[in-house]
Amino acid sequence: MNCPCRMIGYENTTEGAIQMRIGGLITGIAIAGIIFILLANFVIIFYPCCTHSKVPTTSTSLKILHNAVLQFKTDTGRYPTEEEGLWVLVERPPDVMDWSSTGYLMTTEIPPDAWNNEFVYLITPGQRTPFVIISLGGDGQKGGEGDDADLYSWDQNSRRTRQ
Repeated sequence: MNCPCRMIGYENTTEGAIQMRIGGLITGIAIAGIIFILLANFVIIFYPCCTHSKVPTTSTSLKILHNAVLQFKTDTGRYPTEEEGLWVLVERPPDVMDWSSTGYLMTTEIPPDAWNNEFVYLITPGQRTPFVIISLGGDGQKGGEGDDADLYSWDQNSRRTRQ
């Protein structure tokens, strides 16, 4: 039986076996280092793109929810109350007769915003629209700047900070 140690010039010795193991260990560490560097570059290059896509994604969700509330109003003759919230888009309220048999969304759940926070539904008489749906941004708190700024269903062309 040929010992791998003989192939590189060592006899069947402990020294040859140790050097073979060290060589394999160094090769493994080098490969792991290269993989780590490639992954680090991938994260550095693509992570900023992923975080910036949350605002347009949430804006799209706000538009969908806003239109669903308008369709609910068209069908039932009223807007959801703040107590009912957006759930009336997926669950039929007991006092509503002309509710769409399939609901108003393509899902049976109210989707969260891109930061996995719940949307806020408020009745806003005297404002731009009779209601507003709000995403509290990345921090989930009122106000904020940048990705933490609140997004409103009535104005999707710019980010606004709620005071």
